[in-house]
Amino acid sequence: MHQPVFADDDLITFAEDDVEDRPMAAEPWHILIVDDEADVHEATEMALRHLSVEGKQLRLSHAHSAQEAYAILASQPDVAVVLLDVVMESDDAGLRLVRRIRDELGNDEVRIVLHTGQPGYAPEIETIRAYDINDYKTKSALTRTRLFTTLAVAIRSYRQIHHLKMTRQGLDLVVSASGDCSNMCALQRYAEWVISQLSAILGIAPDGLVCAAANRSSEPTRIIGAIGRYRELIRRPLDDLPDAGLRALMQQCLDRHEHVFASGACFHFGVGETDGIAAFVNISRPPGRVDHHLLRAFCANVAVGFENILLQQRLYAFAYRDSLLGLPNRNGFLQIIAERVNGRGSRLALIDLDDFAEINSVLDYHFGDLVLRAVADRLEDTFGPPAFLARLGSDTFAVLGPSVTLTEDSIEQAFSMPFAVQNEMIRLSATASLIDLSDGSQAGAEVLKDASIALKQAKVLNRGRATCFSASLSAAARERIHMLTDLRAAFSAEHLYLAYQPQVDLISGRALGAEALLRWETEDGRSIPPDQFIPLAEQSGLMIPIGEWVLRTACRQLKRLIDLGHPGFRMAINVSHTQFREPGFVPMLERTLEHCQVNVQLIELELTESVAIGHLDATRAKIAEIRRMGISVALDDFGTGYSSLSILKQLEIDRLKIDRGFIKEIDEHGDHSGIAGLVIALGRQLNLITLAEGVESEEQRRHLIQLGCQEGQGFLFARPMPAGQLETWLAGQNR
Repeated sequence: MHQPVFADDDLITFAEDDVEDRPMAAEPWHILIVDDEADVHEATEMALRHLSVEGKQLRLSHAHSAQEAYAILASQPDVAVVLLDVVMESDDAGLRLVRRIRDELGNDEVRIVLHTGQPGYAPEIETIRAYDINDYKTKSALTRTRLFTTLAVAIRSYRQIHHLKMTRQGLDLVVSASGDCSNMCALQRYAEWVISQLSAILGIAPDGLVCAAANRSSEPTRIIGAIGRYRELIRRPLDDLPDAGLRALMQQCLDRHEHVFASGACFHFGVGETDGIAAFVNISRPPGRVDHHLLRAFCANVAVGFENILLQQRLYAFAYRDSLLGLPNRNGFLQIIAERVNGRGSRLALIDLDDFAEINSVLDYHFGDLVLRAVADRLEDTFGPPAFLARLGSDTFAVLGPSVTLTEDSIEQAFSMPFAVQNEMIRLSATASLIDLSDGSQAGAEVLKDASIALKQAKVLNRGRATCFSASLSAAARERIHMLTDLRAAFSAEHLYLAYQPQVDLISGRALGAEALLRWETEDGRSIPPDQFIPLAEQSGLMIPIGEWVLRTACRQLKRLIDLGHPGFRMAINVSHTQFREPGFVPMLERTLEHCQVNVQLIELELTESVAIGHLDATRAKIAEIRRMGISVALDDFGTGYSSLSILKQLEIDRLKIDRGFIKEIDEHGDHSGIAGLVIALGRQLNLITLAEGVESEEQRRHLIQLGCQEGQGFLFARPMPAGQLETWLAGQNR
């Protein structure tokens, strides 16, 4: 016979015990009864009917074997207490189930109460301690009152353990969330976690929303996270909330800066740089006294978490967003490329506004900012999602989108219509470069570099239009970078040298001077043409120290030639436009000449027309200062610039050098184009000495003499030569 489950006299007195028996809206405590005897299930359910613990009813589940109980616990982790029979399908089935609950399921929250009708099978004390068994009762001693007492103690123990674990997890998540909150999605995830944890503390199903007050600005209060029925309201203003009562409750919470409990619970989080954040959860009654302590600590931690997230968002904005337009900056765009590029069908465009600096200087920076805003709006309207727009520089935008829509024509079309800025219609042009992203292996920095190469090329060759990137452009750019690196090393290692090409009187052939020419010979004996490395030196700023070295070296060689018996020999030294425009050029020139102790009247500086373009007044003043020192000035490559005549009239120069391209047109039949004759006549009219470059034949020399040209240099007389050979050549001339 089975032992009676509960004593009969207990059936009458139990109903008068001090227990809560009113129905509750909160989720009930889940109790699992595990026993292989059907009458135990029936008796236990009857004994616990209509009872509640800690204000919550009981929900009973039944299992008739250890295996069935394990399946329920594995699928329903909300079980608070297990009433477990020790002896079922085997003598130790209950104890083996306990081990599986703790070890396999890792469930250390559920409370386990063992009971048995056979006292001889009681577990050892060590087993109870090792597997965290809450209580052990024999069925004969388990009256209804004792059952309720045992169950209430187990439930309260479960509640405390659950709350402690949840709080610990909450604190861990607050800390970890502060490291993963660089965008709105992280803030939304954190807000929804807050709702779920508040719901868990209060023992209700997760259903609620969190709204953030505006950052003390005109921005409306918005819903930043929601769970359940409110999810579709995320990112919408609080005023869009259809429930007027809920809307008023949340507004009251924000206005009063405190928790409000009415028709639910609305919790306030004081967060710096905002007017507060409110979270609503749907409960039917205020939290109990025990809940208040946990909620207070939880809300304090949550407020810190919100502040950390908002701080991270501000830092993220500084690092990855453009402060003026709110678009991604270069860092943000690199991140977009890394996340979004899947290879096929994608294209990147760099768009640079032409002459934007003049808008800022002629008008003002505020108007320039409005122009940038108008351009950004036009590009967003033209391309829009799924394309991404970014601002990479002062007046440079980037677009990443499908190649079918991001084309040369679509970019040019975007700038075909005028822009409305402060009720003014202005026309803008832009130069753009496009690059196809053929596969996902390209790093973002490499993609931008290639697009920048194409943009620079377009600025020079195709201004105001769009240019597609080609692999040859990238290879040429890489070659220039390598060459510049080698040039720096060569200059440091003194592998640069000067070659001197004599300048002669065309009639007598007598040497009048020489032009110092910069040369570069690599360690393996290769000669790098000047037209390849000198532009690189000028663009990189390396031409400033190199130019000073050229001036110093040429002056020392001139001093040596004078000492060797060539007193009237002239040294012509080229000065690049970057070197000439340096503010310290004239003082550097004075120091060098004083140090070399050379006759300044034997020095001639050769300038190109480019030094004067756009800086004519400053150039004229600097040339006058140089000539006052006794140094003569020659205008090199005359006739190749588009403003030669106007420059020639205004600049005070001594010598006019005719470009070799015009000399090549002279043969035994005369000057085919007539340009050389025009230049010589112009020089004679302005009382300037003319010198022809690139004279290679006797016919050219004779014809130049007939035209009235006084001086020349070229292969007919001598090739450029090192200093030692020049000295030997001059010695032969004297003999």
